[in-house]
Amino acid sequence: MLLSVDNLDVRYGHAQVLHDVSMHLNQGELVCVVGRNGAGKTTLLKTIGGFMKPAAGSVNFQGKRIDGQPLEQVALSGLKYVYQDKRVFGELTVRENIELAAYPSHESLDQAIAKVVAIHPKMQKLLDAKAKGLSGGERQILLIGRALIGDPKLLLIDEPTEGLAAIIIGEIINILAAMKSKITMVVVEQNLATVSRLADRVYVMKEGVFSREITDPEIIANPAAYEDEL
Repeated sequence: MLLSVDNLDVRYGHAQVLHDVSMHLNQGELVCVVGRNGAGKTTLLKTIGGFMKPAAGSVNFQGKRIDGQPLEQVALSGLKYVYQDKRVFGELTVRENIELAAYPSHESLDQAIAKVVAIHPKMQKLLDAKAKGLSGGERQILLIGRALIGDPKLLLIDEPTEGLAAIIIGEIINILAAMKSKITMVVVEQNLATVSRLADRVYVMKEGVFSREITDPEIIANPAAYEDEL
């Protein structure tokens, strides 16, 4: 088992957001967490990624407990987080954004650029463009590509299709689908059409708990079967 999340309680001050949440992830899986705004999905990713410390429970990655460890140590253990806000360094070029990600991973710039271009060849033409001029979809592709630098074992991806046009959503889905054979992923999504095309398993989150784990491929492929549970 690559990732084991056990009995997590997470609080913001006195408000408890996650209640006894447990999940597991095997190497090579793409698992989606679905739920409405405020359900606790992003809090779960932040806790797994080391940005928040649980009040109770544990997060084990590759057989080692990582909750409470320094953020840098969690990242260097092989776990990368792709943020929801599509935030890049706008005044830097795409090439410079990639270089910043390559430096702490001790990976050459050429190798890092090759990984970004491999997932979306059109990025080659944008290397010398300022990142602030990228479209939302191009920023998302850049962030996903940057996360692959350093050869992580697990990607945590928060709402990768949020706010994007339908044609761009299709491109993001194709990129993630192509990555499935190479890296394990936890993807938070509200777009169930995206989930139905990508997920090996689905966790439905509601009010800080998992109300259901869906493993049947036929049910996953038919979002109407679980949409009313959100």
